[in-house]
Amino acid sequence: MPATAPPPSPVDPSQLGLRERKKLKTRVAIREATYRLITEQGYEATTVEQIAQAAEVSPSTVFRYFPTKEDIVLTDEHDPVMEEALRNRPAEEPLLDSLRHVLRQTMEHSMRHEPEVTKLRMRLMVEVPAVRSRSLESMSVTGGMLCRVIAERTGRDPAELEVRAYAMGLVGTLFETSRYWAERDYPDDIGDLLDRALTVFAQGLGPGVARANQGGPTGR
Repeated sequence: MPATAPPPSPVDPSQLGLRERKKLKTRVAIREATYRLITEQGYEATTVEQIAQAAEVSPSTVFRYFPTKEDIVLTDEHDPVMEEALRNRPAEEPLLDSLRHVLRQTMEHSMRHEPEVTKLRMRLMVEVPAVRSRSLESMSVTGGMLCRVIAERTGRDPAELEVRAYAMGLVGTLFETSRYWAERDYPDDIGDLLDRALTVFAQGLGPGVARANQGGPTGR
C-alpha cells in the first residue's frame, strides 16, 4: 500500500468465504440494531432480548458474538487495519509520525463513514460507567497490537517495559482525546485534537496558566 493511501475498510466482504460473510452480516445486524435501539430509548433501557429481536437472531447468538452488551457498543475491526497500515508506512519514517498519521486516518475514516455511530460510542463511553470500564479493559488489546509494531520498528522485545509503557501511553492518549471530544459535544475536528494530544505525548507538558474557580478544590 502506498504511504499516502487511506487505511482499508475494516472488513472487505469480497475477501471472505460464505461462512465468514454470514458471520459478518450477523455481527453487523446486531451492532446496527443496538445503535438504533440505544438512540431511540437509551442505553440502560435497551436489553439483549430487544437487540436479538431487532436483529432477528436469538439472545444466545448475540452472546456468542458479543460477551456483554458493552462489547456490542465497543467492538470494531480497527486494530488489524491499523496494524496493517502501520506496517506499510515507510521504514525510515519516525515512529511517532507513522503512529500520528495512521491514528488520525483511522479516526477520520470512522467520522467519514459512520459519524453518528462514532459519536454515540464516544458519548456512551463518557456517560455510562459500564461502557467506560469495558473500554478501559479493551485498551490492552490495542496496546498489544501497538507493542508488536513498535517492537518491529525499534528492534526491541514487545514485552519490554519501555515498549509496553510507550504503547499504552499512546492508547491512553487516544482514549482521553475521545473523551475530551465527547464531553464537549464534539466542538472541534477530532483529527486536530489528536494531533494536539500527540504533540504533548511527544514533547511533554510545559508550564501552563493556572485556571482558578473551575469547580475544583481551592486549597483553602
